[in-house]
Amino acid sequence: MINTSAKVCAAIILLACCHCAFALNPALEVSQYAHKSWPIGEGFLKGRVISIAQTPDGYLWLGTEFGLVRFDGVRTADWKPPPGRHLPSDSIRSLLAARDGSLWIGTDKGLASWKDGKLTSYAELAGVIISLRGLFEDREGSIWVGGEAPSKGKLCAIRNGIVQCDEADGRLGAAVSDIYEDKQGILWAGAENGLWRWKPGPPQLYPIPGVPYGVFAVREGDSAEPLLGTYRGLRRLVSGKVEEYSVPSPIQPPYVTSLLRDRDGGLWIGTPNTGLTHVAWGRADIFAESQGLSADSVYALFEDREGNIWVSTDKGVDRFRDYAIPTISANQISAVGSVFSVLAASDGSVWIGTSKGLRRWNRGEVSTYRERGAPQQRANQHAVKEIAGTGLPERTITALFQDHRGRIWVAVPGVVGYLQNDRLVPLRSFTTGNVLSIVEDTAGNLWFSHTSLGLIRLDSDGDVQKIPWPNAGSSRFAVAVAADPVQGGLWLGFYPGGISYWKDGKIRATYAAADGLAQGYVSDLWHDGDGALWVSAEGGLSRLRWPHRHVYPGERPALRSGTLDQGRRKPRILAVHVLRLAAGRAFRSGGVGFPARTVEPRLVHKQP
Repeated sequence: MINTSAKVCAAIILLACCHCAFALNPALEVSQYAHKSWPIGEGFLKGRVISIAQTPDGYLWLGTEFGLVRFDGVRTADWKPPPGRHLPSDSIRSLLAARDGSLWIGTDKGLASWKDGKLTSYAELAGVIISLRGLFEDREGSIWVGGEAPSKGKLCAIRNGIVQCDEADGRLGAAVSDIYEDKQGILWAGAENGLWRWKPGPPQLYPIPGVPYGVFAVREGDSAEPLLGTYRGLRRLVSGKVEEYSVPSPIQPPYVTSLLRDRDGGLWIGTPNTGLTHVAWGRADIFAESQGLSADSVYALFEDREGNIWVSTDKGVDRFRDYAIPTISANQISAVGSVFSVLAASDGSVWIGTSKGLRRWNRGEVSTYRERGAPQQRANQHAVKEIAGTGLPERTITALFQDHRGRIWVAVPGVVGYLQNDRLVPLRSFTTGNVLSIVEDTAGNLWFSHTSLGLIRLDSDGDVQKIPWPNAGSSRFAVAVAADPVQGGLWLGFYPGGISYWKDGKIRATYAAADGLAQGYVSDLWHDGDGALWVSAEGGLSRLRWPHRHVYPGERPALRSGTLDQGRRKPRILAVHVLRLAAGRAFRSGGVGFPARTVEPRLVHKQP
């Protein structure tokens, strides 16, 4: 049996998707996203970024304490007003890119808008300190403005250039901090004296007893109820009453000043002293200055059109996006020991075979399968669901497979079977040796690659046929096997290298490193929907595609090989499978060894 270390990398191939824009993959923690920081100074920014917006032309606009800045993702440029015109103040506090292409600019001395080269100021809001999250566009196209006039809060609506404000009776307290419209069209305003349900109907106040300074941020909660950021953590409005809200973590954000709900439903929580908290799929993780955030004091949270998350702090700007090659750590799936096999199941869950038994990862929840009476495993702080009495010995899982009936097949040394109601149903034909690969052909037969017995076929009637490796035309055992969905037969991947196409008892074609195949032993094989064969080997990843989608003796396929080059590190690629996450994206999933990685096929670097 081929031994691998938990330090070895696996490949996850990211497929093309029909969506024109994505949110970040919610299966990942913040530390697994591609992260870049732009510190204040160093030629990027003169001062702190307080607000972020994106106009339809794709430019990002940064509101700083020294003026308005345009950012193209590489360079910044200070914005200059037209001759003879000026903003109410250079201290920008809030930005909003409206659907009509206008950019609304809130300052500490009033409001302006910029559209088609024209700068407009609003005399009704002169001298008003616009709140950090004090600009919002509702579904009817009205612009709402929240802020602080002398000693009292101010909430205004701008429709067709006409400003209408509410401030006369001082009922909003000292300031209006945030404005939000929910899916039902209800407009909510977070104010110094509590949460206001502003429209439709007469305004109604929901006070928050015992919480000073009122509501800093308002966004949608788990069940579409208002979720509030306050000086004393998170609150939510339930049945007309404001109650405490906890994230699924032992560490709660103590002081919340900003909230963002991304388009996949993930919740981003900004604090003034403990960095970011990210909540998705029933779990929470923290990303602070000690993990690489530019600072622990968060001002603004913003999601751009491409689904990237932008964070401004008192020391710079941070961007989080999906990696072309993200890392999935053993810690995330609570793996104990080395990982030898991975299966991406049709329900989106991932089955992980380790040197100490079987685990299943599903939307952040990890289950471990063990014999009754075996000691429970606790790898780290992640919650683990123990499933005892499974009949599975806690030994190395050498192969995993899901057949067309949805059954999960598991191989350990001397035992092969499938799971039924979380218990192993073993086959009597396998009592010795190791099965390294399991596949199903187009006729519904299951094939097992056995190190000593050869190829073993199990048909739908339960009949078993054993084909010793010499009879199969090979002097070596196959580490990986893939069924050809187009022309039948099997593809065999060998140790120490090379692949062969086997059909009707004979080897029909063979490819090796001399033909351009990635070097080293072949750990897995996979057929994609375009008729191409993907080969993961110790030295990299190869893709073979035949002009007529059939293998003909003597006809050379288009063969491309490469490595996942990450600077000086060239991780070994050890598995290729299919995983479709509940978020709607399509992925290939890694195996045999962690951390796992993902890569777009176009990013595979050609070998010289």
